[in-house]
Amino acid sequence: MDLYTALKLVWWATLGIVLIGTAVLMGGDMGVGALLRLVARSDAQRRACLNAIGPHWEGNQTWFVLAGGASFAAFPLLYATAFSALYLLMLLLLWSMLLRPVGFEYRSKLPQRAWRETWDWALVLGGAVPMLVFGAAFGQLLLGIGFDLDWNLRSSYAGNAAGLLRPFALLCGALALGLACLQGAALLMQRCEQPLAERARRCAMAAAIAALGLFAVASVWAARLDGWELLRHPGSGVAQTPLQQAVAVYPGAWQEPFARHPALWLLPGLVVLSLLGALAAARARRALAAWRLGALAWVGVLGTAGASLFPFLLPSRTDPSHSLTVWNAASSRDTLLWMSGFALVLLPTVALYTRWCFRIMQGKVRQEEIESSDHAY
Repeated sequence: MDLYTALKLVWWATLGIVLIGTAVLMGGDMGVGALLRLVARSDAQRRACLNAIGPHWEGNQTWFVLAGGASFAAFPLLYATAFSALYLLMLLLLWSMLLRPVGFEYRSKLPQRAWRETWDWALVLGGAVPMLVFGAAFGQLLLGIGFDLDWNLRSSYAGNAAGLLRPFALLCGALALGLACLQGAALLMQRCEQPLAERARRCAMAAAIAALGLFAVASVWAARLDGWELLRHPGSGVAQTPLQQAVAVYPGAWQEPFARHPALWLLPGLVVLSLLGALAAARARRALAAWRLGALAWVGVLGTAGASLFPFLLPSRTDPSHSLTVWNAASSRDTLLWMSGFALVLLPTVALYTRWCFRIMQGKVRQEEIESSDHAY
């Protein structure tokens, strides 16, 4: 394996790690937002929920920015084509995410009940919709995207808004929301007092059961979908473009990597065991264990999707031979090499800083502290 090929694989794995970090950290915050009206029955309890994630939610969104930056720099053709083909989903994601900072900042500025409840519902939408879109985007990848490329690698999209929200994609969105609710509920169990923590525990158990069922349905459904297989592409050391490859599409192709490499079955197995463990941990009121097992479930889900898709990054439904892969969508060797040097410093720094923030901000959120603080939400 030459250096350039190794760098492409390293950045494919790095992008996966950053997406997992986004799902685990930002997803937990989104789960708290989605559950806000379900677990909290009074204004004081809703403020407790918001302040449970208050010290972290903005910092956790760093991982979302990192995911966009990594895809832009490491796989620019993927970034350009995806933002064109999935434009409506991207807009829906960004618009719904805009509700969160505004809701956090303005919700408690006025005491009127109507004012606060309006922003509560905005925070619910700002938590649920982004996770639905996040999961639906991965579902769309497994279904294929309706785009093709001209001789100059400019993409054109052949589809409509309804095609972006097909049933399988919505199922994947529901799975992502279930995992986020599990993370969010486990966090509320850990950081909030009774009776809020008890209601969060019940929500965590329900979310784990729902996610387990949705993952099982999605797995069976994905095995029956048409999948893409890369048959031929220019060899190592030759310029790679999506216009010089051959791709086959046939039912069950997404299962082929698991048939060739049986060890990959550990990834879906990790999902099942993690969700069963999270259910047991929530039942036993072990909030931290439930959160960690929920994080492992994210690793398994995104790992399973990545293993199925590899080496595809953006399969084309319109012209399969124009699909974007790890091999043909990457930046130059020198770009990936420079980025690797920066990533070796920046990624551990961000991870350690995130861990430090969680460590110093741990503990229960107490109502008297919320009432007396000028910085509480």
